Amino acid sequence: MKALLRLLLGLTIALAALAAHAQARVFNQAELDALLAPVALYPDPLLNQVLDAALYPDEVAEAAAWSRANPQLSGDAAVQMVEGASWHPSVKALVASPEVLGRMGESPQWVADLGQAYATHGPYIQATVQQLRARAQSSGYLQSDQYQQVYTQDSQIVVQPAYPNVVYVPYYNPYVVYGTWWWPAYRPVYWRPWVPHPVYVTRAWYPARAWHPAPVRSAPVGRFDRRVTVTPYRPVPESQRRPIISSPPALSRPVIVQRPVDQARFRGAPEVRPQARMQAPMQRSAPPVQRSGPMQHSAPVGRFDSSRGQQRR
Repeated sequence: MKALLRLLLGLTIALAALAAHAQARVFNQAELDALLAPVALYPDPLLNQVLDAALYPDEVAEAAAWSRANPQLSGDAAVQMVEGASWHPSVKALVASPEVLGRMGESPQWVADLGQAYATHGPYIQATVQQLRARAQSSGYLQSDQYQQVYTQDSQIVVQPAYPNVVYVPYYNPYVVYGTWWWPAYRPVYWRPWVPHPVYVTRAWYPARAWHPAPVRSAPVGRFDRRVTVTPYRPVPESQRRPIISSPPALSRPVIVQRPVDQARFRGAPEVRPQARMQAPMQRSAPPVQRSGPMQHSAPVGRFDSSRGQQRR
C-alpha cells in the first residue's frame, strides 16, 4: 500500500512538472522590446542585476517594501543592512539603487514577465538589448559622459560605469530615446521620473554572470509563429528596419501598404531617405562659395542636425 502511494505521489509530481514545462510562456519580439525598453540603456552591471533579480519577483517585492520603509538608505549603507536577508544576491544588490528597486516594486507584472522571458529566451534578451541600444545611440541619447563609457566591443554596444564603484542610475523615457515606438499593440512600461544621480558602492557588487541562464528553451515567436533565427548583431539603417510581428487587428493593413514598397525595392528602385529630402531645401538656399577668395573669408554653412530637427552653427 505504501509503495502504491509513493508511486502515485511520484506520478503526480512528474505530471505537475511536465504541465509547468508545457505551459512555459513563449514571448514574441514585440513583447521582448517592450519588456526591455525601460532598462536596456542601464550600465551593464546594473542591467545584469535587474535581469537576475527578475527571476525572483516575490523577493523583489519584499526588497522594494524594505526600501520604502528605509528611504534614507542607499548605496553601501543599504547593502550592508540587508546582508542577513534570505534574498538572492542580485536582489540584495538592488537595494543600493532605491529608485530602480522602487519602480520594480510598483510594476510586479512587468518583473514577473521579464523574469520569465529571461529564463526562456536568454540569448534573445541580449540581442534585443543590442537592438534597443543601437536605436538610442542613433538618436543621440546613448553616449559617453562623465558617469559612463559607451563603446563597441566584438560588435556589441557596451555601457560601463566610468568608475568601478560609482554607478550612475539614469532615468529616460522609452518613448523619447528610441524614437517613435514601432509596436502599436505592445507598449513599454513608463515609470515615474526621478532625479538621476550616481550611486557610490565601495563594497563588492553582486558579480554579474552570463547574460542568460541555462538551459535556454525557446526562441521568441515571430510573424505567423515562425521561429526567429538570431544572428550576430550588425547595425541596421532605420530605413531598412521592419517589424518582426504586427498586432493581430491591424495585420492585414500594414502588409497591403508595405507590399508595393518592398516590390519596388527589390526591382532596384532607388530609396529616398527622409534626411536627404529634409536637407534638399537647405542646399538650394545655401550661399554660393567664393572660389576666388581664401576659405577663411567664406561664410560658414549651417549643419542640419537630423536628430533634433534644427539648424546649428
